[in-house]
Amino acid sequence: MSSKLHWGLIGTGNIARQFAAGVLAGRRCELACVGSRTGDSAQAFARTFGIAHAFANYDAVIDDSSADAIYIALPNSLHHRWTIRALQAGKHVLCEKPIASNATEAQEMFDVAQRTGRILVEAFMYRAHPLTAAVLRSVREGAAGRVRIVRSSFCYRTRRTDGNIRFDAQLAGGALMDIGCYCVDFSRLIAGGEPIEIRAIGHWHSGGVDEFVVGFMRFPGDLLASFTCGMTVQADNTAHICGDEGYIEIPVPWKPPQQGAAYTIAHGTPPRMDRADSKSPPSPPRHTHLVDAGIDVFGVEADDFAATVLDGKPPMLRAADSIGNMRVLDEMRRQVGTL
Repeated sequence: MSSKLHWGLIGTGNIARQFAAGVLAGRRCELACVGSRTGDSAQAFARTFGIAHAFANYDAVIDDSSADAIYIALPNSLHHRWTIRALQAGKHVLCEKPIASNATEAQEMFDVAQRTGRILVEAFMYRAHPLTAAVLRSVREGAAGRVRIVRSSFCYRTRRTDGNIRFDAQLAGGALMDIGCYCVDFSRLIAGGEPIEIRAIGHWHSGGVDEFVVGFMRFPGDLLASFTCGMTVQADNTAHICGDEGYIEIPVPWKPPQQGAAYTIAHGTPPRMDRADSKSPPSPPRHTHLVDAGIDVFGVEADDFAATVLDGKPPMLRAADSIGNMRVLDEMRRQVGTL
């Protein structure tokens, strides 16, 4: 087997550009071909990233023998169709988040992957960054004590809504699907299971999608999670893991830098009634840990997928992770009124 994984890219938008740049910075992958709806777009993309083959359609990418794996960077509503097409053609697939338009589609996609013996992974790139593993390890080691609350946010303010796929209901857009999916996935990762209670309140955009949403989840053991996501609102875009003995702050959880990705383990000042005497306690201890990835997070993601295909490494997300995330998103979208 080749020591490198050769990629065919479907889609030439911003996320595809970030992924392609990551592959070039990585160690275990090469770009083989790219496809777009137009030949001009594919050719321009290929020139930028030094890709040998450019096609004016998606089928040609999947059928190109130079590609071992397909990266799908299309609108959410197209993930199901083109993932299944690629799997049935014998290609491994890394599909952008959210994996599908709903949990039923996600299940069908993973069923095809199992039948064809191909690898299918949802592209939550933050999961591949060593920062995420370091935070999870600290949680499991009890750095914050027993985790009781997880809270996170992922928002941005865009004024370009006309023609924006994220604001198109027919393309399965919306804040929950675009960025809320990160917060749901992170909460489930820290909880180590599926929520037993789900709540969501959202505001509609005129395009028929959820514009901003506040979500809540209850997990077994009375762990609570809350998050905010929005496409027309600003927030700090951080994550906090709050336990009975301390808390963990993650200032940049979703797209950590390649060098100096940080998380802080902190402890609050005890309430006055818990103090042994009347003297004021010292300043609460805080310790910040820095984690280096070495390369851009998209390069880490591509190399991680290559290790799964070439070495048999367990995937960064299992089928159950992705299907479970879609089930939560389905219920939240149902409550908000967009599904």
